Amino acid sequence: MKTEVDFHPSSGYTMLFGVLGAYLFIFIGFASGNGFLAFLAGLVFLATLFVLPGFFIIAPNNARVMILFGDYRGTVKQNGFFWTNPFMTKQNVSLRARNFDTEKIKVNDKLGNPIMIGVILVWQVRDTFKASFEVDNFENFVKVQTDAAIRKMASLYPYDNFDDDQKEITLRSGVTEVNHALEEEVRERLEIAGIHVIEARIGYLAYASEIANAMLRRQQATAILAARQKIVEGAVGIVEMALNELSKKEILHLDEEKKAAMVSNLMVVLCSDKDASPVVNTGTLYQ
Repeated sequence: MKTEVDFHPSSGYTMLFGVLGAYLFIFIGFASGNGFLAFLAGLVFLATLFVLPGFFIIAPNNARVMILFGDYRGTVKQNGFFWTNPFMTKQNVSLRARNFDTEKIKVNDKLGNPIMIGVILVWQVRDTFKASFEVDNFENFVKVQTDAAIRKMASLYPYDNFDDDQKEITLRSGVTEVNHALEEEVRERLEIAGIHVIEARIGYLAYASEIANAMLRRQQATAILAARQKIVEGAVGIVEMALNELSKKEILHLDEEKKAAMVSNLMVVLCSDKDASPVVNTGTLYQ
């Protein structure tokens, strides 16, 4: 047997009424003064002590794994008050969804950069037989295997991509794809323990402290270069539009030298990160 089976215990209320009736008989037997009835009452009292350990209660989203002398007999998942063989071991297993926030661990990404990463995992027990007997401690198994899955997943992707032409999935930008890959990896590892993975996602992601400053400067430089590129592209468009409008409306007739000077002045004004200071020319355009 390698999977969970249902176990159907007796109703606890029926046996409870039987025990109450037995106690009534015990009281009458001892109170009657009859030696034989008292002897029977004593035997019944011992029998009720034997029966009492068989009672158990199952709350919502809980289960009991029933084991009789080392033999798995089944799992009780329905809620209520029950009774079963007093020699039956009743192992409690919670079926509630559990939230596990891993510790931030240091790993290397695909490029070998040290990063700090943490994962939020939501899971619950699906197969009580596997959770109880296929692994030694399923809660510790979840923690260890999640840690292993994080390390493997982080090594498959770079933290970030500084090359705009390269469309590679990264840990920072490819959130949906990375979380899906992480969830599949964790699910495969925990299947042996009968664990159902509801959600697995990255909860914390950052460069390790020893390279954080250098990577921050690199990100800032990349952002500045990208911004400058957009500014230059816009400035070229504005200059082109200005020259075309001047020629179309015949406001000015500019030779190549004048056009070059005008383009130079406009590019300086449009691309400068400071306000331009106008210079009044009292002579000609060539002075």
